[in-house]
Amino acid sequence: MLEVRNLSVRYGAYTALHGVNLTVNDGEIVVLLGANGAGKSSLFKTLSGLQRPSGGDAVYNGQPLTLGRPERCVALGVSQCPEGRMLFPQLSVEKNLRLGAYLHRRDSAGNQAELERIYALFPILHDKRADPAGSLSGGQQQMVAIGRALMARPKVLLLDEPSLGLAPLVVDQVFAAVQRVNEAGVSVLLAEQNAFAALGIAHRAYVMEGGHVTIEGSRDELLHDDRVRSAYLGV
Repeated sequence: MLEVRNLSVRYGAYTALHGVNLTVNDGEIVVLLGANGAGKSSLFKTLSGLQRPSGGDAVYNGQPLTLGRPERCVALGVSQCPEGRMLFPQLSVEKNLRLGAYLHRRDSAGNQAELERIYALFPILHDKRADPAGSLSGGQQQMVAIGRALMARPKVLLLDEPSLGLAPLVVDQVFAAVQRVNEAGVSVLLAEQNAFAALGIAHRAYVMEGGHVTIEGSRDELLHDDRVRSAYLGV
């Protein structure tokens, strides 16, 4: 469904990704583990059309994602929820959500239906729909960011560090929502440092270090891999 093939990315003299290969199949949650600087965000920027690769490519259902055209990636069904949320803090929750539906801006009925699905997924956002997004807690802002990405009606959702800075209870709530999104038919590529929580909902996972994929396997294989247990699970 989503295939990354020998992908490399350079920023001037610095190489952020070195020949990365990975796949996300229909209906999967695939986790990308790695510390800061491992290359996860560079990969997501490239898959979103925000960064052109220096080598290799990525395709979704056979269609290229690496032409440097973000709007085309969204139209193909690939939507990103970026690290740090990137909300418009002075706009209301609902206006932030509706911005995610720009591609479908002429489909008012469809957008309203999507909005209702987001409110069903995150009921607190319905209660705070008129509040400025910047007034919400960190966990609630993350819900808005995920909801905005879902308003684009993606088939593949790229989630970049959704647990960053959140309390453990809120992390559980966010990851439970990600599972429900996946059960509704959306494939998920999830970049995370919180390995225990991420592997708890994953089908498969990759580990990135220094721009390379160093380990890959099923959830159970990574949970029992001594290298992963030592570096990411603290056991």
